Amino acid sequence: MSKMAQTNTPGLEPTVQEALVAGRYPDAFGVLGLHTVAELTLLRVLMPCSLGVDAVFADGSTLALPPIGDGLYAADIGKHAGNGKPAYRLRVRWPGGTEEIDDPYAYGPLLDDAHLGMLAQGSWLYAGLALGPRQCEIDGVAGVRFAVWAPNARRVALIGDFNGWNGARHGMRLRHTAGVWEIFMPGVAAGSRYKYQILGADGATTLRADPMARQTEAPPATASIVPDPAPYAWNDAAWMEGRAARQSPDAPMAIYEVHIGSWLGDPAPGPLWDRLAERLPAYARALGFTHIELMPIMEYPFGGSWGYQPLGMFAPTARYGTPADFARFIDQCHAAGLGVILDWVPAHFPNDAHGLVRFDGTALYEYADPREGFHPDWNTMVYNLGRNEVKAYMIASALHWLRDFHIDGLRVDAVASMLYRDYSRAPGEWIPNRHGGRENLEAVDFLRELNTVVGCECPGAITVAEESTAWPGVTAPVQDGGLGFDYKWNMGWMHDTLRYMRHDPVHRRYHHHDVTFGMMYAYSERYILPLSHDEVVHGKGSLLGKMPGSHTDRMAQLRLYYGYMWAHPGKKLLFMGGEIAQQDEWNHDAAIDWGLLDDPARRGMQRLVGDLNHLYGELPELHRRDADPSGFAWMVGDDETNSVLAFVRTDGQHYVLAVCNFTPVARHDYRIGIPVAGRWRARINTDDAAYGGTGLAGPILAHTDGTPAHGQAQSVSLTLPPFSTLLLRHEV
Repeated sequence: MSKMAQTNTPGLEPTVQEALVAGRYPDAFGVLGLHTVAELTLLRVLMPCSLGVDAVFADGSTLALPPIGDGLYAADIGKHAGNGKPAYRLRVRWPGGTEEIDDPYAYGPLLDDAHLGMLAQGSWLYAGLALGPRQCEIDGVAGVRFAVWAPNARRVALIGDFNGWNGARHGMRLRHTAGVWEIFMPGVAAGSRYKYQILGADGATTLRADPMARQTEAPPATASIVPDPAPYAWNDAAWMEGRAARQSPDAPMAIYEVHIGSWLGDPAPGPLWDRLAERLPAYARALGFTHIELMPIMEYPFGGSWGYQPLGMFAPTARYGTPADFARFIDQCHAAGLGVILDWVPAHFPNDAHGLVRFDGTALYEYADPREGFHPDWNTMVYNLGRNEVKAYMIASALHWLRDFHIDGLRVDAVASMLYRDYSRAPGEWIPNRHGGRENLEAVDFLRELNTVVGCECPGAITVAEESTAWPGVTAPVQDGGLGFDYKWNMGWMHDTLRYMRHDPVHRRYHHHDVTFGMMYAYSERYILPLSHDEVVHGKGSLLGKMPGSHTDRMAQLRLYYGYMWAHPGKKLLFMGGEIAQQDEWNHDAAIDWGLLDDPARRGMQRLVGDLNHLYGELPELHRRDADPSGFAWMVGDDETNSVLAFVRTDGQHYVLAVCNFTPVARHDYRIGIPVAGRWRARINTDDAAYGGTGLAGPILAHTDGTPAHGQAQSVSLTLPPFSTLLLRHEV
């Protein structure tokens, strides 16, 4: 050690000085800045790699601070104190020039003790307000307040563009009330990159992105970014005021699910959000969709996860633009009359070194025991939602998207994996709850609190559960013992009906139950019928590829299936590409094959989806009683021999008859009982030539006669085209 390095600061133990210079001392605020020692007013400054430091006082006078160690300076500035604490700045001479800065160690504690106490108790409000970077002004000095939760860390330092990424320079202050480390950095500008250097409880030093970052670098870079503090100027007040009615159980909801990175095959420069805003809302709205659902856009390190392994739970991914670009896209969707739902992942997170895993050298965000904290399906970590601060972090994330970005709903991913401790685990690989059961009681409490908070804080917003089991009351009110979601994906309907459609038509008579069973439980929850991205990946093929037979037969059966789905009770969801009968399964690295629209049959499929959406929105009988059993009645549910089914949808005043023929055989003079006499006109015939069908039946207008059938006093006789769905509306 050099002679200079061996010189001790008055009142500073040699071991403290050594640890401070080495970036290992835990309490930088206890040493740096102004301190009274033996009646001296000592100013200590640590500026590694500097050539010299002067203190600059309010009256313009300066004092050179003597060096007393490697980058460590100290002096008694008592004569500049006057009657109180001296005001000063620092003039630092670097090899490349000189800068004058305010000293971060001139500022006292930043966060209110009461607020920190509420954070420790699980307050989502203070998680959102206290943690992360916040632009502010203290004593007339503008800067950024940084705060991070790392209660078991031995030391936390802020590093970034503003300090040469030197971990010794800006150790943070620990607020023991909540285990939060804080520092105010004067002069830090929006756009500055930063991370936290954490000396963990395990003795390892790691560099971590900010869990509460509002903006990040584009992957594969991993730094957090100080966001622009200017709020986005929203233009959607009318939309926000009226959205509750647009998302209610009696409203038509047709959702277009989109993976942002592969919807558009346009490699043009500039933010992708802006290019999408010019095309996607208008496209979806023209096809009659009411909502767009975005696969996760929270920052995520691995592109192949499609966003389902996120780490930036408060930051839109930088792949597509800035947070302001994203807000502008949402604004454009609302202007087009489209709601926006985000996929949101509170179940698990990846174990990337810059992320949350063992964040402070302990299992902080995750369960410590791998039987609880490791997810075998995805090689990810499971959030410990029984911990107050983790629960607060997740709820603050949900509110961030709903409030700050005007998102209309969150689709909560992998809810089943949250609810059951033995999900995808063999006996002995999981830990029972405190009652000895398999339910994850902490996750249940979290989901109930999440849905309660969203209902109170974000009027009109919805939550949707991707839940694949028979857990009771997913959409029942919390006060009645339910989880409190607004809607649940009907995974059972999707699996059953797609399995049915895969069968050769000649064998469908033996599996008729698959296509009718969904009505046994259709009103047990408020459902969305999902044909999502999950059904067209990992070797499952496209929706078109699931249909048997020749290409022509496949197209006809997919049209039939869409007609059946849009007539069935439940909101609708279709993944992008399904509307043009995408030939191949989805590839996140490639755009939708828009060239398929050169084929008239593909244009016909697209037109059918649009017509189904528009009819669904136009006719109240197709949506008003989606969650009411009185809105549905079977007319023909048991004709396994012909693989035909028929049912009526009603809102109590109007009626639609849906008839599906799941075989390639036309059924002539097929008689169906009808509850209401009069004239019935086909509004949709999926076999229409305009959609690429045979046009066999031509325009269909049927009149009831007095022939009893299917328990009704009157009936109609119809020609059912091959592989077709007919939607007939009662007119008289």
